[in-house]
Amino acid sequence: MAPFQISEKQPILLIRPDSVETVLVDSGFRESRGQVPDSHISQEYAIDFANFHSQLVSGTFRKIVLARCADETSPDDIPPLELFQRACMLYPRMFIALVSTEKSGCWLTATPEILLEGKAEAWRTIALAGTMKLEGEQLNGEGETVRWSTKNIQEQRIVATYITECLEQFTGDFHEEGPRTVRAANLVHLRSDFTFVLPDNQHLGDLLHTLHPTPAVCGLPKRETFEFITHNEHTPRRYYSGFMGMLDPAAETHLYVSLRCMNIEGNRYHLYAGGGLLKDSQEEQEWAETEAKLETMRRCIAIKKM
Repeated sequence: MAPFQISEKQPILLIRPDSVETVLVDSGFRESRGQVPDSHISQEYAIDFANFHSQLVSGTFRKIVLARCADETSPDDIPPLELFQRACMLYPRMFIALVSTEKSGCWLTATPEILLEGKAEAWRTIALAGTMKLEGEQLNGEGETVRWSTKNIQEQRIVATYITECLEQFTGDFHEEGPRTVRAANLVHLRSDFTFVLPDNQHLGDLLHTLHPTPAVCGLPKRETFEFITHNEHTPRRYYSGFMGMLDPAAETHLYVSLRCMNIEGNRYHLYAGGGLLKDSQEEQEWAETEAKLETMRRCIAIKKM
């Protein structure tokens, strides 16, 4: 489990399993509407958006990701393991993880974004960017009728180009497919798949350092946008937009970017979401995108046992 920015308070955590168990997930849940969150743009987000967007208008950055945190409460003290089961039931095609340590606190994530996975010499990663919310009849499909805006297409292409440049430093044997529309909960994204041969998997750490953070959670140029984000976002990201998963170079590795996640503190939940900004981004649209992404974790809190 790795944070967005490594620090003494948010270190990289390596956890060795004492046991591995496979269980069936109980599907006896129903959704409850609960309280509708306040959709008004917060003052902190408005300040951050103006600050971040000005860097794009001036040409300092090509793209930058702006994240925010929303606090939710529940009248019930829901056990974290139950929240994990709810997420597994709601999002069977995502990577679901619940991690609780003294250093990190308790985190639940349901993410669709692969950072790096594979074994031996066969590996893959993805470029996932661009976001649209499915509504009405669209919820019955996989996003086949979605028409992507120029902004979303450009955002995804930036990430795909970045990954290509990263892979070229480690291998000449890679292949890109896409982009294609993929569904994640009630959202769809543009995704390109990269498969590649890694002759020496002893350098996975170097590859991870090169890939992360991708422009999907940071920006371009990488170093400058990373520094700007860590010094200017109102709320520190902590383990949001870092990565987590199973790491075993001798066997199989499955690492995912920590998106759609929340920090659990009793019946208080700190939900995180972000969106990629380009020069033509609009504040209202970007806020709405983060609201749609926050809904992934809000559903886990609102769902009830039957």
